Amino acid sequence: MEAKKTPKADLTKRSGMFLNLGLLVSVGLVLLAFEHKSYDALALKDLGQVPDDFEELLDIPITEQPPPPPPPVEQPIIQEVPDEVEIEEKIEVNFDVDVKEETVIKEIVISDAPVVEKADEIFDVVENVPMPPGGYEGWNEYLRKNLKYPTQARRMGIEGTVYVVFVVNTDGSIQDVEVLRGIGGGCNEEAMRVVQNAPKWEPGKQRGRPVRVRMRLPIKFKLG
Repeated sequence: MEAKKTPKADLTKRSGMFLNLGLLVSVGLVLLAFEHKSYDALALKDLGQVPDDFEELLDIPITEQPPPPPPPVEQPIIQEVPDEVEIEEKIEVNFDVDVKEETVIKEIVISDAPVVEKADEIFDVVENVPMPPGGYEGWNEYLRKNLKYPTQARRMGIEGTVYVVFVVNTDGSIQDVEVLRGIGGGCNEEAMRVVQNAPKWEPGKQRGRPVRVRMRLPIKFKLG
């Protein structure tokens, strides 16, 4: 007669649980085996009974070598020299020298180096200043005859002095006429015109040679 298992007595359904329990128990045994330590009784020794075989340490003092002595300083030998030394050698001096009266000593004359002057150089100060024909009296006469009072300045009542600057060349001609300070009203232009049309002046000279000279002259405008 075949026996049948009841569902409660069937252990196949709990095989997974038993497998896990078996694995857990085996892992625990393995860990316990690794953690278990065995000590060899012969390996333990009394360290106090071990003989000391170390060599005694010697206290070696630190020695320093003294520096070598400095070399001896040689003192200079000072020799005494007497203040007065007699010179036994005689020096003969002959004063009998014939000087002839006819001997003439030439004087040495030092002359100044020649001054090289530039041809186009314009001087402000020279030894001989340029002069208009007839001197400054002739210049004033030239201005009275040729200077015309500008109509605009006359109407506006402008009067005063115009300062003109110009260059007198080596041949006496006049160029580079400019107004240094003016008064306006046409007086500046009239003063420049009169100077530009003036006759040739006597040129200025430096070291006896004619040179170019810059001149500054006032030209007065006054209502009569």
